[in-house]
Amino acid sequence: MCPYMQFIEGGRRFQCGFCNCVTEVPPNYFQHLDHTGKRVDCYDRPELSMGSYDFMTTVDYCKNNKFPQPPAFIFLIDVSYNAVKNGTVGIFKQENPDVESNIRVGFVTYNKVLHFYNVKASLAQPQMMVVSDVADMFVPLLDGFLVSVSESRVVIESLLDQIPEMFADTRETETVFGPVIQAGLEALKAADCAGKLFVFHSSLPIAEAPGKLKNREDKKLVGTDKEKTLFQPQVSFYNTLAKECVAQGCCVDLFLFPNQYVDVATLGVVPTSTGGSIYKYTYFQAPSDQERFLNDLRRDVQKQVGFDAVMRVRTSTGIRATDFFGAFYMSNTTDVELAGLDCDKTVTVEFRHDDKLSEETGALMQCAVLYTSCSGQRRLRIHNMAVNCCSQLADLYRNCETDTIINFFAKYAYRSVLSSPTKNVRDSLVNQCAQILACYRKNCASPSSAGQLILPECMKLLPVYLNCVLKSDVLQPGADVSLDDRAYLRQLVSTMDVAESHVFFYPHLLPLQKLDVESMALPMAVRDSEERLSRGGVYLLENGLNIFLWVGVSAQQELLQNIFGTPAFSQIDPNMTSLPALDNPFSKRLREIIESVRAQRSRYMKLMVVKQEDKLELIFKHFLVEDKSNSGGASYVDFLCHMHKEIRQLLS
Repeated sequence: MCPYMQFIEGGRRFQCGFCNCVTEVPPNYFQHLDHTGKRVDCYDRPELSMGSYDFMTTVDYCKNNKFPQPPAFIFLIDVSYNAVKNGTVGIFKQENPDVESNIRVGFVTYNKVLHFYNVKASLAQPQMMVVSDVADMFVPLLDGFLVSVSESRVVIESLLDQIPEMFADTRETETVFGPVIQAGLEALKAADCAGKLFVFHSSLPIAEAPGKLKNREDKKLVGTDKEKTLFQPQVSFYNTLAKECVAQGCCVDLFLFPNQYVDVATLGVVPTSTGGSIYKYTYFQAPSDQERFLNDLRRDVQKQVGFDAVMRVRTSTGIRATDFFGAFYMSNTTDVELAGLDCDKTVTVEFRHDDKLSEETGALMQCAVLYTSCSGQRRLRIHNMAVNCCSQLADLYRNCETDTIINFFAKYAYRSVLSSPTKNVRDSLVNQCAQILACYRKNCASPSSAGQLILPECMKLLPVYLNCVLKSDVLQPGADVSLDDRAYLRQLVSTMDVAESHVFFYPHLLPLQKLDVESMALPMAVRDSEERLSRGGVYLLENGLNIFLWVGVSAQQELLQNIFGTPAFSQIDPNMTSLPALDNPFSKRLREIIESVRAQRSRYMKLMVVKQEDKLELIFKHFLVEDKSNSGGASYVDFLCHMHKEIRQLLS
């Protein structure tokens, strides 16, 4: 009997979670029970004692009834003039891919044409093969393209050293993009394996080739009914390509280094549909940005990932999964297909309650993911969860999770901008929030004056967090926010977990002047408002993508000496991206905190030092989310008054 069968109550039958076949259990299945009715081998079998566990599958759960090959990593590097000029091409020789021993790697460089490299261990030097026919992409070599890092390390290092020299004098400004992904896909098909493409790209692909794009940046459309087109891909080519990638288990991670518009909304289609990631380094300059890029690349290569995955969610009677949010592809209403699934990705599932639920038995949910590990094993991971049910609205409001609600609202809204004007999306969010709070006021709260705003204990912060979503750059951008940044953030939030989205919408603001170097505890965070900043203080603010050190103009000399090695505010260098390693307890503890915060986030955050009344302070104040924003977003106090008015209208 297959070990990943679900027990069907009322008989000795099990049903397969994927093919739905039914198997009768062996007659002796229930014979080894203890006096309580529990199996004596309960703790020897993970499916009997754990909520989450993995199974090794049989060959029946593999494509074409054949166990998979270990996945491969392919690095595709833009070597056009822009990429050489900003220094990204030269950085690669500093970083050799450190991957699992059984993962093979391959290398391609490109501009208007593609260059494939033979890095077989037996070669004295890498060999280049050029494919100029980008309209009909093929892989010019098989033997020597995908190799073991440990066996071919010398040849790979030689290649990475030579690439900057080979293209140092290039004047080629045009690039392709579609054929680059096609090349990686064809290479994985030829090797009959799944894998990941790491694409490093710098400019809008305007060269004549499949997937060619035009510049459609038009800020006049912002705020109009046509604004939604800016979030949609401008050609269907990449949707089709994404579908082909998912079928092969080809995940795409995209590293962007743009100096101008590159149409992230279109280029991001393949990464987003295949379970991949997008990293964006606008106006990249190697001296100040390479640490961030190399840390992101290193973590991306080394993090846990599964390939060629299919996820299915099942529930007990009374509830059902109705919608899914994240980076994946769905060809039907039940199977979530992920060419790659890593530890930084979250799939959000919306459940609908459409039948009676029992308070005694609660509701049951199961998530099953069939995937290929980095070692080439086909596995099935199961998550089982039982949740309590209640019949009283007051119990529901008493146990709700505001952070989870905001995570869902943000993803729902960010997807809605693909089909609706942003104003309609914002109005819909306000209405949903007002309905939730009005329902509580009407059915759960004690009678009180209509002029009094009453919120559930667990939802006291719902208005402040919702206001952060409403005036975020995606839904209410300032004049200086680019269309690419909005598309990038929209795609990024779609895969965030609850902890990430919480700090993204409401950043942490720590008063460092209250830091106790003798304690491992952090100082109590203060509210994100300018009025909470003291001119004599130093504050650390982070939101998962950015980390700022704000220095008040009247900060104590001793504090400045401990942090920067200078007692004078005027001598602090605002261009520094790392703090000096000073020999004092405060400096050591602060640097530990910054590294600890960075380690908790999926992206490496570059440190920005902001001196009060300096020009960078405008950027910093953008993240003080309780204040009124430059784009017209309401302050928290004003929004609270607006929500109160909406609730009263619903109740009147």
